[in-house]
Amino acid sequence: MDTDVPAQAPDAAAPPPAAKGAAKGWLSKLGPGLITGAADDDPSGIATYSQAGAQFGYGMVWTLILTYPLMVGIQAISAQIGRVSGHGLATNIRRHFPAWLLYALVGLLLLANTINIAADVAAMGQAASMVLGGGAHWYAAGAGVLSAVLQVMLPYRSYVRVLKWLTLALLAYVVTALTLKLPWLQILHAAVLPPLAWNKDYITTVVAIFGTTISPYLFFWQASQEVEDLRADPDAQPLKRAHDQAAGQLMRIKIDTFTGMGFSNLVAMCIMLTTAATLGAHGITHISSSAQAAEALRPIAGDFAFALFSMGIIGTGLLAVPVLAGSAAYAIAGAMRWKNSLELQLAGARKFYAIIIGATLVGTALCFTHIDPIQALFWSAVLNGVIAVPVMVVVMLLASRSSVMGKLVISRRLRVLGWLCTGVMAVAVVAMFSTLG
Repeated sequence: MDTDVPAQAPDAAAPPPAAKGAAKGWLSKLGPGLITGAADDDPSGIATYSQAGAQFGYGMVWTLILTYPLMVGIQAISAQIGRVSGHGLATNIRRHFPAWLLYALVGLLLLANTINIAADVAAMGQAASMVLGGGAHWYAAGAGVLSAVLQVMLPYRSYVRVLKWLTLALLAYVVTALTLKLPWLQILHAAVLPPLAWNKDYITTVVAIFGTTISPYLFFWQASQEVEDLRADPDAQPLKRAHDQAAGQLMRIKIDTFTGMGFSNLVAMCIMLTTAATLGAHGITHISSSAQAAEALRPIAGDFAFALFSMGIIGTGLLAVPVLAGSAAYAIAGAMRWKNSLELQLAGARKFYAIIIGATLVGTALCFTHIDPIQALFWSAVLNGVIAVPVMVVVMLLASRSSVMGKLVISRRLRVLGWLCTGVMAVAVVAMFSTLG
């Protein structure tokens, strides 16, 4: 976001009435973090977790336990930058770093997100075709157009409610896992004492999981959604100018992020456990797409599991594609000083919406080409890995600067967690390139 939120009379969020308001108050704290975490389990991520479960059984569960605190740390920091400064990441990078770095990061983000949209839309089309019959390409086209139209036509507050409801689609994977008799002692043993290996397949899968769960577009999205929420509340101000609101808002970000990333990793674990207990246990060890994982489930786990898995792909795709397109639009608009808000109508932010529409439709159009969706996923993961480390370094530097955060620079605990996440991702990128040869 480029324009500061107008100063309003400070009014710290008052607690809702007791009893009835307790649950409502807790749910009201869930927003950007919940949607961000749910969007992380997109069809591309589902394919990655399915492949991990099918190929390595329960031996990859440890990766999701490790990534949880790392995700919480870097996403909470991104959210705090947005809420404290009143600006998204791209605007803050533009103000405090060289232009060449900003344009390089934003350009790579747009490219990676467009490729990821293509892979996700293709998976949605395949899943719809398997459930409903008909041509997968046309379902993919319909999903892409629907996503673009909803983002343009619905104001932010209405659209966020749609996205929140779409997060329920992820429960399909929890239900699928619960229909199976899982060996919990074996799973616990694999999580505590994982069967580590040093070979190309194992390293590639670990890197893919890290690259899927910790992606740059999620940083940009959650920071921008905090700014959107700030602008939508007439009583709110950037926290660096309204310290009396800080305690309540920082606690809300903490709850939102812990819950959202926890939900994300729980769903990812359910996908991994489901495919390990079914596909892997029956010798099906190579999964190239989320749709293939769903189809392979049918003869083993039954039609109900197949239908749940397939519908989950469609629901998560409808959630993830707007986040991919929206995060790219926020980044480019912030870099170029364009108006950028999903609360604005099309006429008030034409360039911002042009990026959303363009990225979504170009990604959808790629489904009609001869581009291999699996290769698209691979190169998207490579680009995300390349971008993630410098973006995280920049995020950490921004969050530690008083010129950005005022007196609300991040705590020592968050700083340690954020730099740890950056270091782990740097090691993952090095490992990824070591496997490319």
